Amino acid sequence: MKSEFNKPIEIMVIEDNPGDIRLIEEVFKDAQIKNNMQIAQDGEKALEMLRNKGEHSQDTRPDLILLDLNLPKMDGRELLKEIKEDENLKCIPVIILTTSNAQEDIIETYKNNANCYINKPFDFDQFIRVIKTIEEFWLNTVKLPSG
Repeated sequence: MKSEFNKPIEIMVIEDNPGDIRLIEEVFKDAQIKNNMQIAQDGEKALEMLRNKGEHSQDTRPDLILLDLNLPKMDGRELLKEIKEDENLKCIPVIILTTSNAQEDIIETYKNNANCYINKPFDFDQFIRVIKTIEEFWLNTVKLPSG
């Protein structure tokens, strides 16, 4: 997907593992599509950023969210529900990217309108492959909603 008027795609990564954040940033830095990343390391901070609260009043709305389920303060399951119940946020595609393989998590996140559910591989090369697959599909193929 070519972003409209060559505007970068805004990606929010909601993840508390610094190593995973670094890998995701590296892969998207080398992406064919221009993009900007926002990072939130807990669910409460992510919700503040998404709702432009406090110091985040000027934050750019993301076009795509990568969400881990196991987060401090407010976990990803609760955050997903908040996002998809909010009229201003619910159209933002949310990709669940987590180590959880639990069937109840998969079912619950789809019931709460996650756009897809991906297990984080533990192998470094496979993790990079997964992020590149996300890039290829969500940044190059899919038409994302704007604004």
